[in-house]
Amino acid sequence: MEQSVIYSVDERNIATVTLNRAEKHNAFDDEMINELTRAFKKAGEDANVRALILKAEGKSFSAGADLNWMKKMASYTEAQNESDALALATMLQTLYKMPKPTIARVQGAAFGGAVGLIACCDIAIGSKLSKFCLSEVKIGLIPATISPYVVEAMGARVCRRYFQTAEVFSARRARRLGLLSESVTEDELDSTIDNILSNILKNGPQAVAKAKDLVQWVSSQEINDALLTKTSKLIAQVRTSEEGQEGLSAFLEKRSASWVEVNNDK
Repeated sequence: MEQSVIYSVDERNIATVTLNRAEKHNAFDDEMINELTRAFKKAGEDANVRALILKAEGKSFSAGADLNWMKKMASYTEAQNESDALALATMLQTLYKMPKPTIARVQGAAFGGAVGLIACCDIAIGSKLSKFCLSEVKIGLIPATISPYVVEAMGARVCRRYFQTAEVFSARRARRLGLLSESVTEDELDSTIDNILSNILKNGPQAVAKAKDLVQWVSSQEINDALLTKTSKLIAQVRTSEEGQEGLSAFLEKRSASWVEVNNDK
């Protein structure tokens, strides 16, 4: 049976996770959720992986939840539904917390839970023709498990509208609202992502991971003396680390850092 999720790593050590149910518009079910969780964990735990691309086969990025899966869930008890929802929540958190840069490549429709996947990624590049919808209320549900990530990406006021109206909105609006980092023609999707990756690969891998973690931590902190002390300690630790020392030495000696040289050898 064909895999619903394909995992691969290229010669640059860029991992790609591909939604592979094009005939179902990449709608996800419990099996696909488990496969995505495993793929995200694998990329996160692989010290060689420098970044991850999340993409999809076919015309749509993802139509959200699979109809047959929803039918099955309708017959579940509340406890079974909670367990099922927790699996989805765990998958999203695994992607969000991955200690590597994550980039969503979005084409076509991205509905329901698919918006959550995009919001979990650090960067999202979408086709200008892509469409988005937080569609859960149309069938009497709510976007509960994806809400922390979508609210962070788009803001509470915006989400109050789209969580309640289930309006379809364009890539242009998704870009303005913060869900997409850029919207480009479909022919430009891969080249735009390659340009971003080329910049990431010039940077210290540990520094990139720490910078990502820094944003997630600082965004919830009050700016006070404790924060100043903590951030000062963080930069001191990084400056004196092996990678920090190599980066500073390379800069002062006007040469490429070791991680750039390794990447250029591939």
